[in-house]
Amino acid sequence: MTGSSKVLRASVTVEVPFHDVDAMDVCWHGHYLKYFEIGRTALLRAFHYDYPEMRASGYLWPIVEAHLKYVRPATYGQRIDVLTELLEYENRLKIGYEIVDSATGTRLTKGHTIQVAVDAATHELQFVSPPVVFERLERVWSQ
Repeated sequence: MTGSSKVLRASVTVEVPFHDVDAMDVCWHGHYLKYFEIGRTALLRAFHYDYPEMRASGYLWPIVEAHLKYVRPATYGQRIDVLTELLEYENRLKIGYEIVDSATGTRLTKGHTIQVAVDAATHELQFVSPPVVFERLERVWSQ
């Protein structure tokens, strides 16, 4: 995280469902973004700024960049941990992800997403994160 030694992390466990695998019983690559979303939601909830709170604060947070690096495949029925970390928050939300096998900790996928604040009323891009982000993070870190 830029400019701070404070760290915010979250973790969630997912079992790869049958409908997420292809004919080779390997998780289709596009579903990893869905797993990132599950992890991102857990992280946003950790500082009480999930999507309903974003809307209520007057800002939309579209994803403008997603990067994934596939290391090993996930397979049907495999329990995976989606580990998330808030990497940047001053001008955007950059969230890092690591997907690992729950039993062994073996890395399967890693990556990041970037979201930017957009004023919900005017649709203007905000070049600095709105004060609500700082307020909610400070509230969590001061506990």
